[in-house]
Amino acid sequence: MSGVDLARVALRAAKEQARARGAAAQQKKQARRGGGLRSGARSDGRDPQMLGSAISRLITERGWETPAAVGGVMGRWPQIVGDDLAKHCVPLRYDDDPAARVLTVSCDSTAWATQLRLLAPQLVARLNADLGQGTVRMIKVVGPGGPERRYGPLRAPGSKGPGDTYG
Repeated sequence: MSGVDLARVALRAAKEQARARGAAAQQKKQARRGGGLRSGARSDGRDPQMLGSAISRLITERGWETPAAVGGVMGRWPQIVGDDLAKHCVPLRYDDDPAARVLTVSCDSTAWATQLRLLAPQLVARLNADLGQGTVRMIKVVGPGGPERRYGPLRAPGSKGPGDTYG
């Protein structure tokens, strides 16, 4: 072989090595990007998703299953306790502390508060059957508050009633 032939062989070998290095670099780049510019025929994480599945995946990833389920109970309260009880008793909050797990319910009269206290064990069982065992351990019933303390022109400031005149 002549010198020109050796130069051609060396040039061809250098070009093939450069192409191989370029192809390897391109493959690494595509792997970092997640497979290229297009999604392709198969689904991957970049494809559009239905909103419901995206939200349920987010709830699962964040560990919000129990608060979301209890929030659903707040929305379905009339179906769970019945229309009569739901008109007079409203769930206020849920304490998700593992030691407590208390659902606080406010009632508009003492009679309905008493009725709910009597139904509390059955209601806890029904909620746990719907949400999962141990989700609600106790129902705290809050009755109506007393009348607001009124201040006005016929009331002395700081006066609590007739007991304050005796000392």
